[in-house]
Amino acid sequence: MTESILIKEEVEVMDHFIKWKENQLPKSDIEGCIEILKEEEIKKARTFHESFKEYSKTPLQDLQGLAQEIGLGGIYLKDESYRFGLNAFKVLGGSFAIAKYMAKKLGKDISELGYKTLISDETRKQLGDMLFVTATDGNHGRGVAWTANQLKQKSVVYMPKGSVDIRVENIRKEGATVSVEDMNYDDAVRLAAKYAEENNGLVVQDTAWDGYEDIPTWIMQGYGTMALEAVEQLRELGVDRPTHIFLQAGVGSLAAGVQGVFANIYKDNCPTTTIVESNLADCLYRSAVAGDGEARAVGGDMQTIMAGLACGEVNTIGWEILKNHSSMFVSCPDWVAANGMRILGSPLKNDPHVISGESGAVTAGLLVEIMRNDEYKELREKLNLNKDSKVLLFSTEGDTDPDKYRSIVWNGECTK
Repeated sequence: MTESILIKEEVEVMDHFIKWKENQLPKSDIEGCIEILKEEEIKKARTFHESFKEYSKTPLQDLQGLAQEIGLGGIYLKDESYRFGLNAFKVLGGSFAIAKYMAKKLGKDISELGYKTLISDETRKQLGDMLFVTATDGNHGRGVAWTANQLKQKSVVYMPKGSVDIRVENIRKEGATVSVEDMNYDDAVRLAAKYAEENNGLVVQDTAWDGYEDIPTWIMQGYGTMALEAVEQLRELGVDRPTHIFLQAGVGSLAAGVQGVFANIYKDNCPTTTIVESNLADCLYRSAVAGDGEARAVGGDMQTIMAGLACGEVNTIGWEILKNHSSMFVSCPDWVAANGMRILGSPLKNDPHVISGESGAVTAGLLVEIMRNDEYKELREKLNLNKDSKVLLFSTEGDTDPDKYRSIVWNGECTK
């Protein structure tokens, strides 16, 4: 009994620390894996998103005060809480994937299918009734439901256990049929795929598997709009190229989508990219530790505050991009994300105030910890983070669970 308790305590202590693994994975198709994210392909997604009346560039916040405080040359944070009025970036992927699917069914190129054409009576008459099915912790499902609602089509959304009521209700408000299941996210994905197959629906998921690759590819391309905006906004600030990018990851679609865009734009001078996960769902980190180039999975409930990252199985397309182009894989306990939320929500003088949710703030929390805590000096040196570094972050969501946000930021929940 005593031995079991000691082992449990040791695991809990280890889980309190940030873990990291430098990318030493065998490389495969370095150029081929990012072909899908060439700038000309991403510009098609950007043009499609621009056709929505809700479209505007989300802000790139210049956190000069924070950068100076922790010894960096610059920190630039893309604030996706402003995206399409949905408080998260996810709609970029789902909407573009659905549009690409419709374009293919119509025998058209996506460049011919802007928002007005998409919602027209003529298009609806040609395609008939459609059903979009997905699994989500909240943000992706809301984006798919919102798109389906715009198209006057039906959507069915499955959510894993532990899903927050307000996220469920926000999806229902978009007209979706929502079911919260007693299973984790990855099992909910399988359930969604089964339902879509049995009911002649289209499963819209950013997790790729054998035989299901087009939709995840199009979703990643949709996320590229955010990366292109960031490149333009950095240049407007006089930063031609960020030296570092920190990207949070669930299945890895966002991380790979952004990584692929930057690898294409900056070719042989790609920014040093760090992939950041919850330590309760760190399938990419574990895959890096395994070292053989094969993806690993994480099972169980994965009850992290970073609900958007609580995914235990990798996007196989994204994994190829990340293992060939990323520099570091990091596994973070919840307190890192909580610290990031508080840091961004209580800015230094002259820095902008950013409302960043649990999954959105983990990269900011990690960056500050690396720079201020000498326990992670080796990681800091491996990444070559210093006074000349220009670091790009993506806050992928706002306060999508307002009660949880206040509990963490106001009341100090989830401290180190």
